[in-house]
Amino acid sequence: APEQPSAPPAIASQSGGCGVAGGRMTDTRRRVKVYTLNEDRQWDDRGTGHVSSCYVERLKGMSLLVRAESDGSLLLESKINPNTAYQKQQDTLIVWSEAENYDLALSFQEKAGCDEIWEKICQVQGKDPSVDITQDLVDESEEERFDDMSSPGLELPSCELSRLEEIAELVASSLPSPLRREKLALALENEGYIKKLLEIFHVCEDLENIEGLHHLYEIIKGIFLLNRTALFEVMFSEECIMDVIGCLEYDPSLSQSRKHREFLTKTAKFKEVIPISDPELKQKIHQTYRVQYIQDMVLPTPSVFEENMLSTLHSFIFFNKVEIVGMLQEDEKFLTDLFAQLTDEATDEEKRQELVNFLKEFCAFSQTLQPQNRDAFFKTLSNMGILPALEVILGMDDAQVRSAATDIFSYLVEYNPSMVREFVMQEAQQNDDDILLINLIIEHMICDTDPELGGAVLLMGLLRTLVDPENMLATANKTEKTEFLGFFYKHCMHVLTAPLLANTTEDKPSKDDFQTAQLLALILELLTFCVEHHTYHIKNYIINKDILRRVLVLMASKHAFLALCALRFKRKIIGLKDEFYNRYIMKSFLFEPVVKAFLNNGSRYNLMNSAIIEMFEFIRVEDIKSLTAHVIENYWKALEDVDYVQTFKGLKLRFEQQRERQDNPKLDSMRSILRNHRYRRDARTLEDEEEMWFNTDEDDMEDGEAVVPPSDKPKNDEDIMDPISKFMERKKLKESEEKEVLLKTNLSGRQSPSFKLSFSSGTKSNLTSQSSASNLPGSPGSPGSPGSPGSPGSVSKSTSQMAAITTKGGLVGLVDYPDDDEEDDEDEDKEETLPLSKKAKLESS
Repeated sequence: APEQPSAPPAIASQSGGCGVAGGRMTDTRRRVKVYTLNEDRQWDDRGTGHVSSCYVERLKGMSLLVRAESDGSLLLESKINPNTAYQKQQDTLIVWSEAENYDLALSFQEKAGCDEIWEKICQVQGKDPSVDITQDLVDESEEERFDDMSSPGLELPSCELSRLEEIAELVASSLPSPLRREKLALALENEGYIKKLLEIFHVCEDLENIEGLHHLYEIIKGIFLLNRTALFEVMFSEECIMDVIGCLEYDPSLSQSRKHREFLTKTAKFKEVIPISDPELKQKIHQTYRVQYIQDMVLPTPSVFEENMLSTLHSFIFFNKVEIVGMLQEDEKFLTDLFAQLTDEATDEEKRQELVNFLKEFCAFSQTLQPQNRDAFFKTLSNMGILPALEVILGMDDAQVRSAATDIFSYLVEYNPSMVREFVMQEAQQNDDDILLINLIIEHMICDTDPELGGAVLLMGLLRTLVDPENMLATANKTEKTEFLGFFYKHCMHVLTAPLLANTTEDKPSKDDFQTAQLLALILELLTFCVEHHTYHIKNYIINKDILRRVLVLMASKHAFLALCALRFKRKIIGLKDEFYNRYIMKSFLFEPVVKAFLNNGSRYNLMNSAIIEMFEFIRVEDIKSLTAHVIENYWKALEDVDYVQTFKGLKLRFEQQRERQDNPKLDSMRSILRNHRYRRDARTLEDEEEMWFNTDEDDMEDGEAVVPPSDKPKNDEDIMDPISKFMERKKLKESEEKEVLLKTNLSGRQSPSFKLSFSSGTKSNLTSQSSASNLPGSPGSPGSPGSPGSPGSVSKSTSQMAAITTKGGLVGLVDYPDDDEEDDEDEDKEETLPLSKKAKLESS
C-alpha cells in the first residue's frame, strides 16, 4: 500500500461522555471531526459535527453526511462509491481519497460510532466489516510487483544488430511504468549501452539496413523520454551527439530520411564576432546549439503524454545557457573588445550588425539567470558602458542595427528602469536634447516605417515603463519621481508631442492617413497615461501648451479609433474633477469639438455615440457644477432634441436646481416641505448680491435668448454660436426691451410643453436682469430657463400681492406675453403628439 500521511488527531473526548446543544443531549457516538489533507501532507480541521448515512437523491446513492454542531450547516456530503478504498485506523478513524489529490478523514469521539459507520460503508461495498480496508491499494501491475521482489535491476539484451527489434520492444514496454523506466535508465547508464548502440548505427548505415535504422530511431527516441540527465550527458557529448542526431533522421513514419547532420556540418556556420579563447566555452556553445536544434527540429512534437517526459531536456539547455552567460561575463577582455568595436566609427556596418546581434542574443540568454545572477550580469554590462554604446548605435542609419539595439534597450528597461533614468538624467547635463537616449527612442518611434508600427508599439511600451511612477524609487535624499519627471517634461515631452502639434494647426488634421493616425493614437495613449499618473507636470504642460484643444482637433479625423483616442484623453481629464482643468476647458470652449462630433455622428448607434454620452453622463452623475452650467449655457440648443437617453435633460435639470439654489438659498431647506409648490419671493425683494451676481454672469449666459424662433432657424453646427457674437446680440436685445418687459403682466393659463427646454426658444423670452426676479437665470419665472419639470406649478394663495403668474408645463412664470398665443398653441400641439408614456416620463424626470 502507498505511504499514508500521519493520522489526523483524534477528537477530544468530553467529560461526562456527552455534550449539550440546544438544551438536548447530543449523540456522542456520532460526534466527529472532519479533516482534509493539504498540499503539505498535513491534516486540516474542517469542523466538528454529527455524522449520518442516508440515500441522497442528487448523488444517486448512499452517502455520508456531517452537519456542524454549531449551526447545523453541511460540513461533508460524500457518496459511498463502490470502488473507493476506505480504511479504518486506530478504532476511531475512517480515511479515504475523494479524488486524486483530495484525502478525507472522519475522527470519531467513540469507537461505537466508528464501527457503526464502517458497517454502513462495508454494506454498500459488499465487504465483511471485519476488514480494515475495503479495497486493495495496488498501483503497480502484478508483473511489476513480481519484478520488484525478484530482481534488483533490469537485464538488457546483448547489443547486437539481430536483437535491435527486441531492444526497441523492451524500451517501448518500459516507458509507461515509472518503476521499469527507472530500471531501464540505470541499466543503460551502467553498461555503456548507448555507445554500443551508436556503433551498430554506423554498421546499419554502411549496410543500408533501413529496418535496423528504424529500430534505432525508436530506441533513441525512447531513451530521450526516459528523461535522465546522466543519459543526456552521454548522448550530447562531443563524440556521440552527431550520431544521436543521425539515428533520429530515420523516422519510420517518413518516406525519406532527413538531412539534419548535413545542415549542422555544412549549412550552419559558427561565427565568432569576437574570438573566444576558452575551448570549454566554445565547446559548450556548440553543444547548446545542437541540443536546441534537436529539441526544436529533430525530435517530433511530443504528444500530450510525452510532454512532461522531456522536462530534463529543457533543463539541460537552460543550465547550459546559464553557464555560457557566466563564462562570457567573467571574460573581461572579451566584453571590453565587444564594446570597443561596437562604438568604433571605423567598424564596418556588417561587422557592427554581427556585434549588435551577438549582444542581443547575449541579453536574451541572461533571461535564464536567477535574479541575483541577472543583477550581476546587468551591472557588468552597465559598468562596461552599454547605455552610451546603445546611444551611439541608435544614432546610426542601419535600420537592422537600430532594431537590434532597441531590443537590447527593452531588456535593460524591463530589468532596471531606474538605471536607465539615472543615465539619461546625467547625460542631459552634458548633451543637447536632440541626442539624448530617450529622445532617440522617441524619434525612432515617430519614424517607424513599418505600416503596422510594430516597433513603435514596443518603444511606446518602454517609454510608459520609464515614466511610470509606480516603479520609481524614493529615498531619504531624493525622489526619483520628482527629478525624472521634471527632466522628462523639460527635455523630452516636446519631442513626443511634436507630431501631434504639427498635425493639428487647423480645424482638422492636416495629415489623416492610416499610419499617421496610428502614430498619433500611440502618442495620445501615452499622454492619457500621463494624465492619470502624473500630477502638476502634465497639468502645467496641457494648460500652458493648449494641448487639449489640439488633441480635440483629432475628433474630426476620418479614423474612428483616433477620434476615440482624443475623446478618451479628454474623458480622463474630466474624470479627475480638477477645477484647474475645468476652467481651462470652459475658457477655451473645448466641448465644441465633442458636440460637433456628436452631431456629425447623427443617429448612428456606435462607440463614438456611447463614449460621448458617457462623458456627459459622468458630468451629470458626479454633479460637476461648473461643467454642467457651461454645457447647458453654451450647447443646450444643439443637444435638447436628444431624447433617446435622459442624460442631457438630466444635465439641464441639474443646472436648473443649481440656479435655484443660487437664487434662493432658503429653497434647499424648504424643498422637503413644499414639494408640490414652487416657493418664490416677491420680485421686489430681489437682494442686492443676487442682482450683482446676475449682472456679473449675464454676459456669459444664453438664458432666454434667440434671434429667430427655432422654426425659422435650421439646426446645424452654426447653432454653437461664437460667445462674443451672442454677447453683442444680447446687449442689443436688453437695451430695446428693458422697459417693455416690466409692462407685460397679463394673465395666461396656457400650458407650454415641458420637454422643449431651450435657451433659444423664441423672442418672447428676451428678459433683462433689471426687470424682475422672474428674469434671474434658472428661475422658474423665466420661460427660457424653466424650473424643475416635476413641480405642478401651483402657487401659494397667500402671495396675493405677487405679479400675475403663468403655469407652463409645470413651470411657474411671473411674466407672459399675450401676443405670443400662436407660438404657444403650436407648442401645445407638439406636446399632444407625444405618446402619453413619454410625456409622463419627461414630466417626472
